[in-house]
Amino acid sequence: MQTEATLQAIRYQRGVLSILDQLKLPDETVYISINTADDAWKAIHTMSIRGAPIIAVCGVLSVAVELHNSKSKFDSISSVTQFVTDQLNYLVTARPTAVNMTDAAKTIIDFLTPLHIKQNNLTIYIDELLDFMEQFLQRNLIDNRLIGKYGAETICRNNSNKKKLNILTHCNTGSLATVGFGTALGVVRQLAENNALQLVYFTETRPYNQGSRLTAYELVHDRIPHTMICDSMAGLLMRTQSIHAVVVGADRITANGDTANKIGTYQLAILAKHHQIPFYVAAPTTSIDLTKRSGDEVIIEHRPSSEMTTIKGINLAPEGVQVWNPAFDITPASLITGIITEHGVFQPDELEEKLLGLQQSLTSPL
Repeated sequence: MQTEATLQAIRYQRGVLSILDQLKLPDETVYISINTADDAWKAIHTMSIRGAPIIAVCGVLSVAVELHNSKSKFDSISSVTQFVTDQLNYLVTARPTAVNMTDAAKTIIDFLTPLHIKQNNLTIYIDELLDFMEQFLQRNLIDNRLIGKYGAETICRNNSNKKKLNILTHCNTGSLATVGFGTALGVVRQLAENNALQLVYFTETRPYNQGSRLTAYELVHDRIPHTMICDSMAGLLMRTQSIHAVVVGADRITANGDTANKIGTYQLAILAKHHQIPFYVAAPTTSIDLTKRSGDEVIIEHRPSSEMTTIKGINLAPEGVQVWNPAFDITPASLITGIITEHGVFQPDELEEKLLGLQQSLTSPL
C-alpha cells in the first residue's frame, strides 16, 4: 500500500504554502498558493480545502507564511501579537462548525504571552513563534497514525469471528482531509496494512460528493479494496451484507459525546443501531469542544442551494426550487459505540473526564 506521503493535501516549507484544490478532483490535480490568511480563509470557505484537522493546519500555516514574508513591517513584539491574534480569529469564521481551527487559534494565542515574557528580541520572538506554529503539521500526522492504530486494534478485538472485516465509512477523512493518513480512513488504512480488511464501503456523500470525488480517489490510488454506494443504499447494505463496523470522522465533539459531522452521519448511526453494528467516531482530541455541553449548542453551517441543485454547472433541479442544505448533522452520544482518539478509544459518557485527566497530566510539572 502507498504511504501517507504519496497524497499530499498540503505542501509547506517556511515562507511557502500550497494546497491541493479539492474542488478540481478527481479530474485535475492542481495546487493553489496560499500567501496570506485571507487566501486561506477563501480556500477554507469555498472548500478548496476541507476536513476539520487540515483546515486548522492550513489556517495556522497561512498566518506563519504571512508573518515570515512580512517580518520587516513589524516594529514591536506587540504588533506581531496583535497581527497573529487578529488573523487567527478571522480564520475561525471561515467554517464555524469545525472546532479544530478554534482550538488551534486558542493554543497559539495562549502561547504568545509566555513567549513574550521569555523572549524580548523581536527577531527571535518571531522565529520561535514560527517554530511553534509549524509543529501543528507534524503533530497532526502523528495523531492520525495513533488514531489508526487504536481504532484498528479495537475493531479487530471486538470482531469475535476473526475474519477479515467489512467497514462502512462516510464523507472523506483521509489524506485529503488531514496532513496525512487520515482519521476514520486512517483506521481503514491501518486495517489494510494489518491484512485485516476485506472491503471498505463508502457513501458518495451528497450533496458535495466528498465520497465519490475524494475518498474514491484515495482508495483507488492506494489500491485498497472498496465499493462505493449511494447514501440511500446504506440501510439495505447493512441488512444484506456483513458490515462489522461503521467508522466516521467528526468536525466537533461536545462534552457529552454528541458529534457534529458531515450531513448523513446521523442516519448512518440510526441504521447501525438498528442492525446492531458498532458505530465509531474517529477524531483527534482537537475536535473535542468541552465548552459545548451537547450537540444542541453547535452552530450548523448551511451551504448554498447550488451545491444540491447543480453538479459542475449542470442543473439537476428546476430553477427556483426551494432548498434546505445543512452541511452537518448531530449524532447523539447514545448512538456512538466509541470515540477513537490519539490517546485511545473512549466511551462517549467518559470522554470529558478522560480528556480533562489527559490535559491535567500533560500540563502538570514533572
